[in-house]
Amino acid sequence: MDQGPINRPHFFFTTAPMPCPYLEGHLERKMVTDLTGPEAERLHESLSRAGFRRSHTIAYAPVCPGCTACVPVRIRARAFVKNKSFRRILRANAGVTAEYVPARATVEQFHLFSQYQQARHGESDMALMGFFDYRSMVEDSPISTSIAEFREAGGELVAACLIDHLSDGLSAVYSFFNTTLPQSRGLGTWMILWMVDETARRDLDHVYLGYWIAESSKMAYKERFQPLEVFGRRGWIAFDERCRPG
Repeated sequence: MDQGPINRPHFFFTTAPMPCPYLEGHLERKMVTDLTGPEAERLHESLSRAGFRRSHTIAYAPVCPGCTACVPVRIRARAFVKNKSFRRILRANAGVTAEYVPARATVEQFHLFSQYQQARHGESDMALMGFFDYRSMVEDSPISTSIAEFREAGGELVAACLIDHLSDGLSAVYSFFNTTLPQSRGLGTWMILWMVDETARRDLDHVYLGYWIAESSKMAYKERFQPLEVFGRRGWIAFDERCRPG
């Protein structure tokens, strides 16, 4: 899909240094730009392919002095092959059904989101989010966005993923799940596998996973989803061991 040129100037700003949420002792800075306006979709497409991510109505990318730990990654969906571990997770969640719903916050989603935050990210700012903060995260999107809800056979919501729709694939904005279920269910992994299948089903190419950080236990898992591509000075290239810092 040809998005065409961006016809109006866009201004980029750099945020003040803040403590990095992923690497202790590091500071993070971001380059940000506003996505509002009639060309928001086209701008978002272009920036996504340049390693940017979306939050609310802004696109951002890390520009941390002296640090290149955050590496944009995307899965080549149509070339993806499930290994034994992935197939086991698919079997463990065979009864889970998926449904796209509009990007509208619900109390049911928020309860699951809050439980997930307290269990997995209790020290983060996101653990302090109230319902209206959650609603802003979900609903403040100037582009095509939806939520994939995942339910057990009895109707219980066990996972959800906020997804941006791109012309070449799907972008996982944020996902959360019921952490009280057995770890063997691997619901976080299962949602990514579902997105890979859904992207291929739509005859699209990529699942955008955000930033891979080799040194972060919370972000290093993304390298498991091969074939993976990373974005750098040469554009998107195949992931290999040379992508590791140092």
